[in-house]
Amino acid sequence: MGVRVGNEKRGLAFATCVSLLRPPLMLLTKRDWRGASNIPSEAGCVVVSNHISHFDPLAFAHFVYDAGRLPRFLAKAAVLELPVVGRLIRATGQIPVYRLTLDASKAFRAAVEAIERGQCVVVYPEGTITRDPGLWPMTGKTGAARIALATSCPVIPTAQWGAQDVLAPYAKVPHLFPRKTMHVSAGPPVDLADLHGRPATVDVLTLATDRIMDAVTDLLAQIRQEEPPAIRYDPRDHDRPAIGNPDKPGKQERRA
Repeated sequence: MGVRVGNEKRGLAFATCVSLLRPPLMLLTKRDWRGASNIPSEAGCVVVSNHISHFDPLAFAHFVYDAGRLPRFLAKAAVLELPVVGRLIRATGQIPVYRLTLDASKAFRAAVEAIERGQCVVVYPEGTITRDPGLWPMTGKTGAARIALATSCPVIPTAQWGAQDVLAPYAKVPHLFPRKTMHVSAGPPVDLADLHGRPATVDVLTLATDRIMDAVTDLLAQIRQEEPPAIRYDPRDHDRPAIGNPDKPGKQERRA
């Protein structure tokens, strides 16, 4: 239980999760992992990725763990409140996000504290599974940029592809066979040096977020060997809900 991963002791909760999840992931998926050396082996960092499926956090956590870090996701608070699984996940230090509530700022403070403790924080800048029809990254929210500029930590862009073949967006039934390949690629840190020390205005945060999303999109284009859309999908331009299944009948979520 005292195994060290990066600069941290794994602990009982992480050891339990690894023992439960890593063997079936190794058995049921194939892996095409690139650029893991871009994730710092120690010290606080933010790792950002696109979001394509409810399965992709498992594949992505597998990638980050095997890269030598213990991932701390900004995760939906509802998941962490589940009776048994939620308790185990909370014990690994995952960070609850209270979306569309007055408590949303708590996630930012908790993420900054985790970075200052030298931890690896994983952020999905889109905030939800992409609504783009081709599953390309959407416009990002400013959370990752806020954390990075508040802490001056590196932001490591990554892209993933393949999890949607196991579990399509908002699907309930996975398709495990034949085995699918989890493609994950990490790039060098996003250059935000010119923005450090500047007030975190809307313009600065938007610029930083655009750079982050550009880097993620470029990595995904390399994986897919396709050209991304010339204009990034923005749910606000399509009257799409901010969270939840956008195509579920009767969905009444607040718009993005």
